[in-house]
Amino acid sequence: MANRVVPALLLALLVIVHAQLWFGRGSVPNVSQMQQQLADQKEKNEQARQANERAEAEVRDLKEGLEMVEEKARAELGMVKPNEIFVQVAK
Repeated sequence: MANRVVPALLLALLVIVHAQLWFGRGSVPNVSQMQQQLADQKEKNEQARQANERAEAEVRDLKEGLEMVEEKARAELGMVKPNEIFVQVAK
């Protein structure tokens, strides 16, 4: 009887460890899913970083010169200086 208890106990322990490997909290599929989420988040972070850099460049341009302010006013607000004629071309 004692000869069969130890192998059965080891086999049960092996089954438990193997089950944890495939179905537990740190399982292989779970880790794979988390790695995919991490890659997705890194991509989103990179896109946000690029957007931040564009915004910083725009703010820097607005602080440094009036040309950018005038360009934005013309494009977004339809600014026209005195003695200018506004022409809009429809495509």
